[in-house]
Amino acid sequence: MATKRTAPAAYRCTECGWTAAKWVGRCGECQQWGTVAEASEQTGITRRVEPLIPTAAARPITQIDPAEAPRRASGVDEFDRVLGGGIVPGAAILLSGEPGVGKSTLLLEVAARSALEGRRVLYISAEESPAQVRIRAERTGALHDELFLASETDLAAVLGQIDAVAPQLVIVDSVQTVSSSLSDGAAGMPGQVREVASSLIRVAKERGLPIILVGHVTKDGQVAGPRMLEHLVDVVCQFEGDRQTALRFIRALKNRFGPTDEVGCFEMTGYGIMEVPDPSSLFLSRGTPEPGTCVAIALEGRRALPVEVQALTVPTSAPNPRRVVHGVDASRVAMVLAVLERKARVKTSDLDVYVSTVGGVRFTEPAADLAIAIAVAGSVRHWAVARGIAAVGELSLAGEIRPITQAAQRRSEATRLGYGRVVDDRSGKLLAALEDVRAPEIPDYLKDIPGF
Repeated sequence: MATKRTAPAAYRCTECGWTAAKWVGRCGECQQWGTVAEASEQTGITRRVEPLIPTAAARPITQIDPAEAPRRASGVDEFDRVLGGGIVPGAAILLSGEPGVGKSTLLLEVAARSALEGRRVLYISAEESPAQVRIRAERTGALHDELFLASETDLAAVLGQIDAVAPQLVIVDSVQTVSSSLSDGAAGMPGQVREVASSLIRVAKERGLPIILVGHVTKDGQVAGPRMLEHLVDVVCQFEGDRQTALRFIRALKNRFGPTDEVGCFEMTGYGIMEVPDPSSLFLSRGTPEPGTCVAIALEGRRALPVEVQALTVPTSAPNPRRVVHGVDASRVAMVLAVLERKARVKTSDLDVYVSTVGGVRFTEPAADLAIAIAVAGSVRHWAVARGIAAVGELSLAGEIRPITQAAQRRSEATRLGYGRVVDDRSGKLLAALEDVRAPEIPDYLKDIPGF
C-alpha cells in the first residue's frame, strides 16, 4: 500500500503564521485581508546564522542615564499631557480618528508650535498639495520658516525628503496613502501599510527622529490596516469628538513612555484648534438652577470634569412612551427610570423622557446614575436642585447608591468649582438623596401651574 504524503503548505499569513495549501484573500486565523502570501520554497532547509558584531555593548540598566532620551515639548500643552510630558526622540506616534474630526489641523498646529521653538519640522501631506496645506496654515496662523511642506505618496521620495531637509520632527499624513515599490498591492493594503510603517519607524529609531503618523479608521472606529501597525509604534493616540459640536478629546490607547489615562481637551474654532486647559465652563449652563437639571462630576482619564445632566418629561397617551437620550447610556437610563418608579415612587411609565448632557460631552459611566435620577425626578415633580450641590453615584436595582471610583478626586474638583456639597453613596438610599437635594425655594413661573 502506498504511503500518502502531505504536501507542504504553499501559502502563509504574514501576520499570525497560519498556513494554507492554496491562496486565499483572507486569513482563516486572524481574519486579516491581503496578508496571505506565498511561502518560501526552502522552508525545510536549516541555515546557519552567523553572529553579528553588536553596535554597542550591553550595559546594566542601572547605569543607563534616562537623560539620553529627554522629552521635547511640542508647544501644545494638551498634546504633551497625553504623551506623558512631551515627545521622546525616536518615538513613533500614531494618531487616528474619524474623517473630519481635525487630525490634520491639530498636527499642523503641533508642527507650527515646534517650529516656533526652533526645531525644523517636515510635514508630508500625501492627501493634499502644499498649496492646500498653506491655505489652511494661513487661516490658523501656523506659518513659520522652519516648517517645511512636501506632497509625496512614494516611500522612497519621503525618505529622500527626510535626508534633504534634515528635520527634527516628521509628520506623515497619512500612512495609508503612502506606498512602497518593495511591496505589491495598492496604497492602503496591509502589506503596503506594514512596509511603509516599518521603514519609517526604522529611520526614527536609527536617527533619534520622532515621527507622527496619521492613521485612518474603519467604520467600527478601529485603526485601518494590519493590527501589527499598532504593535510597531510606541504611542497610539485617538482623536475623537462629535462633528456637530466644537469639543474634541485626544487620549492615548497605548504609550510606552507614559500613562494611558490622560486626556487632552480641545475646541475647534474657525481659526483652528484651541487648547482648553480648564473645560469646566463648557459643560455647565449659565443661570439659576432649573427643574430637571443636576450637576455631576465625570472622569475623562485622570481629569475630573463637571457635567450638567438635563431631563425633560412630557405626558403622553402613546402605548410606548419615548425614551430619547444624548450623551448618556440609553440602557442605564432605562434602568434608572425603573428604579425611580419602583423605589422612589416617581412614575414615568406614562411620560416621554428626554435626557441629555450640556456641551455634547459623553457621560456613560455608572457614576451618572444618580444625576440622571435626580434630573428626571426634578422634572416630574417640578423642583430644582439646591444651589452648590453636585451628585455622583451608581444606583443598584434595590434603590441603593453605590460607591464609585476616584470619589475623592471628584469631590475635590466639585469643591474647586464652588460646589460645597456632593451627594454620593454616603446618602444611602435614592429616596433620601432626592429629598436631600431639593431646593426650598420655588421658581416663580412654576407657582402658576395648576396642582403644583
